[in-house]
Amino acid sequence: MSHAPLGVTRERVFHFVRERLLAGDPPTVRDVQGVFGFRTPQTARYHLEKLVAEGRLLAARGKARGYRLLEQLDVPSPTRWVPVLGRVQAGRLTTATEELDGYVPMPARHTRRGHGDHRDHDDLFALRVQGESMTGAGIFPGDVVIVRRQPTADSGTVVVALVDDEATVKRLRLHDGQVELHPENPDFDPILTDREITLLGKVIEVRRTLE
Repeated sequence: MSHAPLGVTRERVFHFVRERLLAGDPPTVRDVQGVFGFRTPQTARYHLEKLVAEGRLLAARGKARGYRLLEQLDVPSPTRWVPVLGRVQAGRLTTATEELDGYVPMPARHTRRGHGDHRDHDDLFALRVQGESMTGAGIFPGDVVIVRRQPTADSGTVVVALVDDEATVKRLRLHDGQVELHPENPDFDPILTDREITLLGKVIEVRRTLE
């Protein structure tokens, strides 16, 4: 097989295993090895065990087809995995990207609308921040913002929006029905309604890695 980054390969392994499990045909380690062309079953097992460690699969030890999905259990999963869909500009606008850049964990409480009513985790996505226009709001280059998809938001909310097909994270301001996107850094100018603005969602959390 052609060499791909470990994270990309693991995502492919997960989607393969998930499809087989949902179809009622749990794969073995050797099935995974054969489909992906791994030289040894140990490589297949490595990826499967990493998915277990990440909380995305469950393992029933001692069984050849012992992997299960949390979503197939009757109990709610404590974690959802939110896709990181590339980068969003917090500064000078650049063309929006939506390439899968891994996943970040999210407590299940963020995916609930109410008691017994679970919000589909597809309502959430994440983006990695570039630029410094939102530093006053504590959002810095390299941070990951987690976004809830929604077409509207209250004035004063930090949002991700498309501006002429370019993505940005800014603070939403509504004045007499007019939409404005404001930075949190005096070195940057606000984006006013002389441009086409489409709201993608509300920023509900910011993640930062110190290394």
